[in-house]
Amino acid sequence: MARAFVILAEGAGDMLAREALLDRAMGPKRRKKSSEKLRRGRRPSEGLAFVARDPSGAVVGTVRLWDVTLGENGPAALLLGPLAVEPGLKSGGIGSALMRHAVAEAARLGHGAILLVGDAPYYGRFGFSADRTGSLAMPGPYERHRLLALELKDGALDGAKGTIKAAGRKVKALDFVA
Repeated sequence: MARAFVILAEGAGDMLAREALLDRAMGPKRRKKSSEKLRRGRRPSEGLAFVARDPSGAVVGTVRLWDVTLGENGPAALLLGPLAVEPGLKSGGIGSALMRHAVAEAARLGHGAILLVGDAPYYGRFGFSADRTGSLAMPGPYERHRLLALELKDGALDGAKGTIKAAGRKVKALDFVA
């Protein structure tokens, strides 16, 4: 039986619960991934950080999208990740709901494309594929077949080539003050 949950915009008070969830769901190696290099020192794209909460208010899922540039002076896009769900609640629809919500919000806000590094069989059901990422690269080690993209606007990835670069708002020291 699926558990009840609601998807909301991530709030300032969600940081500790989100980080703890990511540690439980992904382990300590999560900080060494190439995607993390693009997120480090940056804030998520405006309006594109979400949490799933259970009826008690606990954070049971999370997803964020980040501003990136595709190559040197290339088009803007979003990088999705990480997507994480409380380990004991996997296969309950939380991850799928977060994905659908994030993609819909990115489209509503006018973004052209979303990229991610992940499993094609899982993300393919949301429209992601490696078909348009052959001329793109991550800044660091990654498995090429796992670099996936979804165009939200036709042609958004036309001519995109080179290494993906962070382009989002930088974190300020005051962001860490409680």
